[in-house]
Amino acid sequence: MSLFDGESEGPQGTLRTAPLAERMRPRSLEELSGQEHLVGPGKPLRVQIERDDSGSMILWGPPGVGKTTLAKIVAETTQATFIEFSAVMSGIKEIKQVMAAAAQASQMHSRTILFIDEIHRFNKAQQDAFLPYVERGVIRLIGATTENPSFEIISALLSRCRVYVLEPLSEEQIAALLRRALEDRERGLGALELTADDDALQLIAGYSSGDCRNAYNTLEVAAQLAQEPDREAVKHIDKALAGVAVQQRVLLYDKSGEEHYNLISALHKSVRNSDPDAALYWLARMFAAGEDPLYLARRVVRMAVEDIGLAAPEALNLCLSAKEAIDFLGSPEGDLALAEAVVYLSLAPKSNSVYTAYGAVQREVEETRQEPVPLHLRNAPTKLMKELDYGKGYRYAHNEEGRVADMDCLPDSLKGRSYYHPTQEGREKLLAQRMEEIRRIRAGKRGGG
Repeated sequence: MSLFDGESEGPQGTLRTAPLAERMRPRSLEELSGQEHLVGPGKPLRVQIERDDSGSMILWGPPGVGKTTLAKIVAETTQATFIEFSAVMSGIKEIKQVMAAAAQASQMHSRTILFIDEIHRFNKAQQDAFLPYVERGVIRLIGATTENPSFEIISALLSRCRVYVLEPLSEEQIAALLRRALEDRERGLGALELTADDDALQLIAGYSSGDCRNAYNTLEVAAQLAQEPDREAVKHIDKALAGVAVQQRVLLYDKSGEEHYNLISALHKSVRNSDPDAALYWLARMFAAGEDPLYLARRVVRMAVEDIGLAAPEALNLCLSAKEAIDFLGSPEGDLALAEAVVYLSLAPKSNSVYTAYGAVQREVEETRQEPVPLHLRNAPTKLMKELDYGKGYRYAHNEEGRVADMDCLPDSLKGRSYYHPTQEGREKLLAQRMEEIRRIRAGKRGGG
């Protein structure tokens, strides 16, 4: 049994009016393009499918790479009852009904495979409902997700599933699939007798960002345009026509998903590695995807304090000014101010000395006893405090030679600890020299010089 039954009727059936992507969906592993690392000859997933012995699994990958297709191939090859679930359309009530039916089938030695599309949309309680049935083997679960399972799938369920990572299709693979769709008379566009230039199909493939479904949708639009009677080259798709069909690049981006964090990570690490070209590219990618400019401004300010630091302290002011420019000008005019800040940060001398020093101090605070403030550093505004020696022994640095007093300011148990170690980069080189000068002054006073 399968909820996919009846979808292979061909051009005379229900698929006749289905979108091209659905009509061209591979029906077997032999028709599947890409994912050779998973379903190539002798690969574990292929062997499991061919033996009808697939365990519970999570198929993780971007849109249009074959997650649902793989599930449907399992549906065609398995002897088990195959049930499809959509996390968008189903709730806890439907889950319990399906699980109860699967439990009854299990008692009669019948297997149930449950396919859940967009499983990341199920909340923790809904995912928990599957857990005991997966654990007991009542069902074999196949989940499809575009989001990182580590973040979106509960750990108990994830530990009982094998995660398979699907990769985006290459431009060459997508272009070949588009050519096949143009020539296929049974399921594709072959009956229209269209022709297409290779560079036109390559353009569509390149703008699909590895999403085969999107490429098929774009080809359908191009096919419709190619049949317009006012066109000089009727029934021919050239590069110009493909450009009209594409309109704009498909951006794989979700402001709350993994790709959001991947792109901001690429931006930050490009700045840290002093690569202004890469930094500008990743910044432009995030702007083009509709990222909030103020979010980007906050991250750029963080880069200034984390990776530039005191090697170029003016970087912080520049980034804060860019944030103000975005507030004042809005987007897209203000975007250039942020681009300017990103280039400056990329080329500025780098230091994470303050970042690492503060981290070391935080660990010290967490891991050591909370020592009282030394008496000589305490304020003594009352007579009682003075009688208790608050402030006794304090030495006013401005009255000392070199403006440095021979006085410890850390608790007794931490005397001699050193956290901040300046680099020899940019302005911080001067700070390192100043620290050495202070050390010599203190050493001279302690030595009686």
